[in-house]
Amino acid sequence: MAQMKQDLPNPVKNPVLATYDEYLDAQAAVDKLSDNKFPVQSVAIVGVDLRMVEQVLGRMSWGRAAGGGLMTGAWFGLLLGIFVSFFAKTEDLSATTIILLGLLYGAGFGIIFGLVSYWMTGGKRDFVSRSQIRANRYDVHVDASVIGDARRILGMNNEWPPPLAPDAVPVAEPAAAPPTAAAPDAPGPQGDSGTAPNPS
Repeated sequence: MAQMKQDLPNPVKNPVLATYDEYLDAQAAVDKLSDNKFPVQSVAIVGVDLRMVEQVLGRMSWGRAAGGGLMTGAWFGLLLGIFVSFFAKTEDLSATTIILLGLLYGAGFGIIFGLVSYWMTGGKRDFVSRSQIRANRYDVHVDASVIGDARRILGMNNEWPPPLAPDAVPVAEPAAAPPTAAAPDAPGPQGDSGTAPNPS
């Protein structure tokens, strides 16, 4: 098992080709690569900063619980009726009758199941919601050996790594001049305090 985990590729280690705010945009980019015969097995879409979003659709009530159970049960009964009609003898019941019976019985059981399920919640979840996983952004990772071709197909500069923008090139600051040593003070004239000697 440990050996199998080591053999799995880690697409996050590959360089990022492009970043998109929506998954559909990342999907469209990969689809364009596929249309141009690019080896898409070296591409991965990685969602960054995942979060679960639960969108509340409305308030749950007895009627809504019964309606949801009716729809679910009707679909299940319809499929079951169609399946049974393939093996039933036509002398007893026609295929149409079997399908209709399956639809009716499924709807009835669905209503009962929906009401019982709502009753068992005890009023702790009186709303209907839909959950989905969202990401803050979607990075498209591509193997470094073919990222140049991918950039060319998507209309980017095919040079990799991409050149830095002129304003992104760091400008070297001039080196500061070394501090100069202070010159020693010039010696003053030697002698007395400056008074002329009296003649003897």
